[in-house]
Amino acid sequence: MILIVDDDSAVVSSLTLLLKQHGYATRAASTPGEARALCKRERFSLVLQDMNFSRETTGQEGLDLLAHIKADAPSTPIVLITAWGSISLAVQGIKAGAADFITKPWSNHQLLQVIRTALEVSTVQEAGRSEKNCTRAELDHRYDLTGIISEDSNLLKILELVGRIAPTDASVLITGETGTGKEIIAEAIYRNSRRNKAPYVKVNLGGISSSLFESEMFGHVKGAFTDARQDRQGRFEMAHGGTIFLDEVGDLDPACQVKLLRVLQDRTYEVLGASKPRTVNVRVISATNRDIPQMVADGQMREDLLYRLNLITLHLPALRERIGDIPLLVDYFLTNIGEAYHSPRSTISPAALHWLSRQPWPGNVRQFRQTIERAVLLSTHTYLDKADFELAMKMPAAEVMRPEHADPGSMTLEEMEKTMIVKCLTRYDGHLTRVAEALGLSRAALYRRLEKYGIRT
Repeated sequence: MILIVDDDSAVVSSLTLLLKQHGYATRAASTPGEARALCKRERFSLVLQDMNFSRETTGQEGLDLLAHIKADAPSTPIVLITAWGSISLAVQGIKAGAADFITKPWSNHQLLQVIRTALEVSTVQEAGRSEKNCTRAELDHRYDLTGIISEDSNLLKILELVGRIAPTDASVLITGETGTGKEIIAEAIYRNSRRNKAPYVKVNLGGISSSLFESEMFGHVKGAFTDARQDRQGRFEMAHGGTIFLDEVGDLDPACQVKLLRVLQDRTYEVLGASKPRTVNVRVISATNRDIPQMVADGQMREDLLYRLNLITLHLPALRERIGDIPLLVDYFLTNIGEAYHSPRSTISPAALHWLSRQPWPGNVRQFRQTIERAVLLSTHTYLDKADFELAMKMPAAEVMRPEHADPGSMTLEEMEKTMIVKCLTRYDGHLTRVAEALGLSRAALYRRLEKYGIRT
């Protein structure tokens, strides 16, 4: 049963009919007092409430009603209705415990999706409160967690949440230091989702300049600007019906944040050079290594954009916070590296394993894998000791993995760099995280080079 709270009878009638057509039973209240009385007598699966009522338009009545409902029924999700110009009021509501908000005028499709997602997330949260912690074997039996190597209890809790939220359409913000595996977690959410047969589009926002943002994200038509010689499909259009992964979302400048907010808010966008808005149906997963709450406090990130991105937030622990996983990671990486280079599998001494466990690893799992790979490539034997890893830590990546020598003058440095990138893409079947690790680059730096050299993946 859904409770609709609005003093406009036309709005109530419209919402009641729409929800009934999609299988939802409803009750209605026209005043905050009436809504509070109903909530005390009945249990509702969701409350859909306006923020302004007939007596005033500051939204205070709506905030007061929200507080009362959360006090009486803390687990009931509340979706707020507000005008686009009053989004700051909706943000206050989100801070006070609302699940989500929609703006007037709304699209029926978007409203229904918000309601479905809020109900699904509420169910997931209820299940999480009652369910015992799972072992890694139990998680692997339920979900596809390929490529995630861990027995750490804190990370297992995150993986359990990954599995439970994956089938919903909830937006997910993945945070954590560089190299903690945010992209791998995003892929796990996609694989376990209902959209896993639909497109999965990865976008590194840190590698897109503000001048190209609209063209890259929304596309353009031929002639939209000087160099637009043909139509270009934008990333959101590519992801239609599926999932879009927005990496490095904390690197967006304010102007681009507004443009991104619009499409996340209304699920509509305009192709550059076209005047007709297009609708998009996507699940949004984003990631950043930045301190987003601090960025909001400093005015560098829009708060309303944050609440569009983080219906669910997953914070990944640093490698130094789960050193018990280091033996598992060593075993996994040594096996994979041996297979990748068609060489005998290396082994590691207890002293070397102890040394690896005591390092700070500021680059986390990405740096850790790169160090293991360098040690294997540099060593003349298959039994790796502490000295092999100390050497690998000191050796620049370019000295470990360099392209075949070319005659002087036959290739420029840029041509050599492009050749090496293409070789790595081939070797690792286009897996950009592994390519970046092998080249000793961050993913953002790799994306910039892909764009520079026009390499499509």
